[in-house]
Amino acid sequence: MNITVLGEARFPSPLPFYVSDKARVLFNVIVDPDAPPKEELLFEVAGPREHLFFDPKETRAGIVTCGGLCPGLNNVIRSLVLELHHGYGVREILGFMNGYQGLDPWRGSEPIPLTPQFVEDIHKEGGTELNTSRGPVDVSVAVDNLIRRKINMLFVIGGDGTQRGGEAIYQEAKLRGHALAVVGVPKTIDNDVAFVSRTFGYVTAVEEAAKAINCAHTEAHSVHNGISLVKIMGRHAGFIAAGATIASQDVNFTLVPEVPFVLEGEDGFLAALKRRVVKRAHAVILVAEGAGQHLLEAGGEQYDASGNLKSKDIGHFLCERIDDYFKAEDIPFALRYFDPSYMIRSVPASAEDAILCDFFARNAVHAAMAGKTGLVIGLQHDTFTHVPIELLTRHKKQLDLNSPAWLGVLAATGQKFAQFAF
Repeated sequence: MNITVLGEARFPSPLPFYVSDKARVLFNVIVDPDAPPKEELLFEVAGPREHLFFDPKETRAGIVTCGGLCPGLNNVIRSLVLELHHGYGVREILGFMNGYQGLDPWRGSEPIPLTPQFVEDIHKEGGTELNTSRGPVDVSVAVDNLIRRKINMLFVIGGDGTQRGGEAIYQEAKLRGHALAVVGVPKTIDNDVAFVSRTFGYVTAVEEAAKAINCAHTEAHSVHNGISLVKIMGRHAGFIAAGATIASQDVNFTLVPEVPFVLEGEDGFLAALKRRVVKRAHAVILVAEGAGQHLLEAGGEQYDASGNLKSKDIGHFLCERIDDYFKAEDIPFALRYFDPSYMIRSVPASAEDAILCDFFARNAVHAAMAGKTGLVIGLQHDTFTHVPIELLTRHKKQLDLNSPAWLGVLAATGQKFAQFAF
């Protein structure tokens, strides 16, 4: 778990406290005395260091936001700028526009000088003041541009695809012998970044999803045999669906990518939905976008600009199958479909996420000023850590089906694991 350091840290830190470079956090804090001993992952603790690699007076920083929107992006930008400016005395900070496109002078516009005045109120708005995009950049061109602009540190705000791009930039700069600190801030409402117990934006997204579920429940409950189907984001992991189910307590079926399910038969989803509607005269279904992909026709795979496989539309597929099934069963019903996917990620951050954004950003600055590079700020057991980018991008986090989160879903809905007998 060693973190690359650009060189000897010689400049005294202006901050009144610091964290030892030797401090470590165990990845797994649960000890099983009956299990055979094994080597444990140890992560370097994040925080200010006693000495800096970069002289703040000579330092120029860059910030870029990539991928999809997420509540809290502007909060992270603001806290990066304020920590660099007020904490360390860095005066030159550039915001690269439109994601990684902004690192290519032939494709992007001129970067924006970021000052405390510029970021004063941006945290009150959703989205990102630097705009965003998906897709890679010519790494050689990007590093040429960073060297030409005398950028010493680059803060990369984005998910695992973005961090893979950050790793490529870090490796290219290392190959060139250019002292560039590349530090990632993990961003995704899906909460599926490995070695990060909670990414910023997730809690806000869950709150917004719960609002949509409340509306769906009202619609379903206000008519006889009302059925509301809500599709939510979650391409590979069902964290938003699980969190929103537990938060709302109004969901009867939660479908996530981690749990394959069957439609037909006595133990299938449609039969279970019928039993629910006949018994209670209403039902609310919450489905993550990546759930039930095994039920859809194979072939014709499409990928987004970041190289992510696009999920096929499970929402409309389920609507059609529910409609056909209930008509065949001669059961009157009223089906309502909700898709608040983009709405839950474009709002300002909640107070809890705003605090998390601030902590992620400030720890990213501390790492960069100490000359650490090729890392992403992680979070384990309420302690912020340094995670090597190459390790983070090789792993994907999914719901643990023995975790309190999924067991809470089962308790709230009454459904069984892959079966739907009530």
